[in-house]
Amino acid sequence: MKLVNKKSPLPLYYQIEEHIKAMIDSGDLKPGDVLPSERELAEQFTISRMTVRQAITNLVNKNLLYRKKGSGTYVSQHKFEQSLHGLTSFSEDMRRRGLEPGNKLIHFELSSPTDDLIHHFGLKGDDLVYKIKRIRLASNEPMAMETTYIPVKLIPGLSQEILSHSLYQYVEEEIGLKLGHASQSIEAAAATEDDAKHLKLDRGEPVLFIQRETFLEDGSPFELVKSTYRGDKYKYKMNIERLR
Repeated sequence: MKLVNKKSPLPLYYQIEEHIKAMIDSGDLKPGDVLPSERELAEQFTISRMTVRQAITNLVNKNLLYRKKGSGTYVSQHKFEQSLHGLTSFSEDMRRRGLEPGNKLIHFELSSPTDDLIHHFGLKGDDLVYKIKRIRLASNEPMAMETTYIPVKLIPGLSQEILSHSLYQYVEEEIGLKLGHASQSIEAAAATEDDAKHLKLDRGEPVLFIQRETFLEDGSPFELVKSTYRGDKYKYKMNIERLR
């Protein structure tokens, strides 16, 4: 590594920060790469471990690096910035980012709806719903765990094969239903044991819990989706205009 300039007015810890950031930006350090230990960095830069620790701590606080207890310090994954405007499926969103969407099906069944689902979808007592639990993948990396409820009468022939592709695309192109709008809520949460197991997280790590209610163009409810997104992978962005 390039030695720091001890005659520079810039603090040594800042120079190390900038050097590590430059390596991340250039691709020399990639997401998931482990950094050399504090001792090794101190020897390479010929500075104190305390100075190295300060630089690393600052980069951790900026979410460019993260620490794993007993393992080391790693380069963080870049977060996907998701706009709150526009109704898209996970598969459509990943393809627009140049990533290959995928699913890992955990659970797929026809079940009797709960009272809440009967009320939400306006179902009759003998109507059934699909309950679909799956892990959403981006280029084989787990991004979210998703549980979806859809009335069976809307898609009578739904299968695991259909679910391996974009459901929204299938519904609109093959079934002829037109999706209109959705209502979505986002909450900060801590990863449960089940989240940690499927999303490669530690229990208690920050996650985003998202509930989406999707409606057809005629206003009738189509699906209810409850998702847990990795907090280290996702952030949401929206434009806000001042009310006049």
